Amino acid sequence: MKRILFLCSRNKLRSPTAEEIFAGRPGIEVDSAGLSADAEVVLSEEQVEWADLILVMERIHRARLNKRFGHLLADKRVAVLGIPDRYEFMEEALIEKLKVSCKNYLN
Repeated sequence: MKRILFLCSRNKLRSPTAEEIFAGRPGIEVDSAGLSADAEVVLSEEQVEWADLILVMERIHRARLNKRFGHLLADKRVAVLGIPDRYEFMEEALIEKLKVSCKNYLN
């Protein structure tokens, strides 16, 4: 079972949408969190340790992840999806963007 963690800033729009649309797919487990102190679910060490693959929405998220949890990332794959913060939760355009951006990572 592959464990995938989706990250954005506040865990309100992009990463929870990703978690919602990919939950229940065979062969993967998903979770989501935010990197900001005011996130709905603030990223924890336990989540980083749990994940096999961490998918961040923007490059700034990768930088923040490295700064705070770099000591836990040695054996982790981290990829940037390149999805800007201009979508609403479960917006159709966001769902399509996530499906295309994540296709190579979900196999």
